[in-house]
Amino acid sequence: MKRTIKFLLPLVLFLIAVGFLFKGLFLDPREVPSPLVGKPAPRFQAPVLGEAGKTFNSDDMKGQVWLLNVWASWCAACREEHPVLMAMEKTGQIATYGLDYKDTDAEAQAVLKEHGNPYKVVATDADGKIGIDYGVYGVPETYVIDKAGVIRYKQIGPITAEILLTKIVPLLKELQR
Repeated sequence: MKRTIKFLLPLVLFLIAVGFLFKGLFLDPREVPSPLVGKPAPRFQAPVLGEAGKTFNSDDMKGQVWLLNVWASWCAACREEHPVLMAMEKTGQIATYGLDYKDTDAEAQAVLKEHGNPYKVVATDADGKIGIDYGVYGVPETYVIDKAGVIRYKQIGPITAEILLTKIVPLLKELQR
């Protein structure tokens, strides 16, 4: 009897491990659950890009539904999503604010001048401390924040037209009620 248990226990543990690995094959690596979703967005105050002495304070956004898009001039995926952000800005559906992450002001301003500026305001996070508070893995990342200042959605990687239409716009409509 003890011999059977000694044989079956490792077999059962092995099969459980294989089951978890098999399940992992069907998960989307872009859908990393964020511990911040459903919790208050970290508060911050940061310099505004290109406007010396002016700051953006996230507390000023209370009572509004807004998008915080974390991006950088050196980020290729950010340039990939830029046309989607520009198209979204033209619709006026949502107030989009940028957070220029670990970047220089000159390079960020050059990108916005060349490709257009989809943001109401661009705050700068040169040292990455705000990004750390938001749990930024890399750029781009986008957060939908509700009227109470609670993060309702986190997009890791570029926003595509499909993601915008299937996930973000329906959520925005629900939150703006």
